[in-house]
Amino acid sequence: MKKIYFLITLSGLFLCSSCYTTRTAGRSGKVPPGQVKKATGSKSAKPYAPGQQ
Repeated sequence: MKKIYFLITLSGLFLCSSCYTTRTAGRSGKVPPGQVKKATGSKSAKPYAPGQQ
């Protein structure tokens, strides 16, 4: 009986973990230009600002 509960729990865990999505940072518009500048090590945030391209 314990094996059945274990298998049900394990299969439920796999079903829930398959819904995970990853998010990307950078020029996706969700990260401010200054933060992208810090992450890339650039000296200017101008290339990452949408209004400055």
